[in-house]
Amino acid sequence: TTHYLFIAVVAVNSTLLTINAGDYIFYTDWAWTSFVVFSISQSTMLVVGAIYYMLFTGVPGTATYYATIMTIYTWVAKGAWFALGYPYDFIVTPVWIPSAMLLDLTYWATRRNKHAAIIIGGTLVGLSLPIFNMINLLLV
Repeated sequence: TTHYLFIAVVAVNSTLLTINAGDYIFYTDWAWTSFVVFSISQSTMLVVGAIYYMLFTGVPGTATYYATIMTIYTWVAKGAWFALGYPYDFIVTPVWIPSAMLLDLTYWATRRNKHAAIIIGGTLVGLSLPIFNMINLLLV
């Protein structure tokens, strides 16, 4: 049950980071700074949580599962903020799942070598997550 609690805590924290760093519509003067902070915080949150969870279970594919949970939590938060009267695009829901799939692929390809998974997978997430989310923001 400890790792489920960890997932819940990290998912809630990632949602809070998304709320604090993802409202680009209202802070256009700080959009680039906000995007950089968002990218670093979300990449770190995904890699740390997913690597912990993968090492705990030893099963490739858990990073994608973990990213799906974070996505659902963020959509719930988006709905809650919308219900409070904020515009629908106040929270930009991050695109975590493709980066998590790269992390799972790295974990599988490195034969469960945790150091390689952290270094190579972390680099892939750090490079891919900002690209996916920049496309996401351009569409918003």
